[in-house]
Amino acid sequence: MKAKEEKKIPEKKRNSMNKLKKLIESKRTILVASIKNIPGSQFQEITKKFRDKAIILVSKKNLIIRAIDSAADEKIKSLKEQIQDSTAILFSDIDCFELATELIDKKSPAKAKAGQIATEDIEIPAGPTDMTPGPAISELGALGIQILIDKGKISIKQPKIITMKGEKISSGAADIMNKLDIKPFSIGFIPLAAFDTKEGKLYLNININREGILNKMRFAHEKAFPFAVQIGYANKDTIGFLIEKAGMHEKTLGKFINIENAPQQNSGEEDKQ
Repeated sequence: MKAKEEKKIPEKKRNSMNKLKKLIESKRTILVASIKNIPGSQFQEITKKFRDKAIILVSKKNLIIRAIDSAADEKIKSLKEQIQDSTAILFSDIDCFELATELIDKKSPAKAKAGQIATEDIEIPAGPTDMTPGPAISELGALGIQILIDKGKISIKQPKIITMKGEKISSGAADIMNKLDIKPFSIGFIPLAAFDTKEGKLYLNININREGILNKMRFAHEKAFPFAVQIGYANKDTIGFLIEKAGMHEKTLGKFINIENAPQQNSGEEDKQ
């Protein structure tokens, strides 16, 4: 039966599946990434950037699943549930989290289109523009943007949020952003899941927001540092402040000790006696 089924598969598909099988068996990281809404030119640009780090393949969903099913390692089969439409498979020898981080870092800014949902508040910043007075004045006014004319060019008087997070972008807002060269979106591969063949582990939710994580760490440090100083927790970061704090306490206590030990002056009547 298996032999008959093999004959039914066209040679081109069979070669593609064999290629996938070899990569699954030989590479450390197998990463699934969404390539939805990525233009062809952008896709080619990304593949060039990763030429020395990963092999990127785009195949039909059923072909990828067949290749995974044929793998010797049963644990890899857990990756099947993460295969979606419009996905690419990346094969690499580098760590899956390192690869996912690089994919996110390689995203490119993208212009807004009418009807898109804003992922963050979109703000028009204050300052000069290259726009000349004309129809743009009424277009900006329709969005509630205050302007002034400076040296024959339009200048934005104060920042204005034109689309809130979660709202659809209007055609007027999209036009103004394009004219001001504001690109509120980013285009690139979105890591969905990865399997580490060395560790035999499946990792989900690897769409790592490096900047967001760094901001959280900074916030945590800002809260933890004064608390550590307050409770007297000594380490290389707090020791200088703790010594300084101890010195201030010593000076304060020294003043009280000097006051208590100071000789008391006799009253005028005692002096007369």
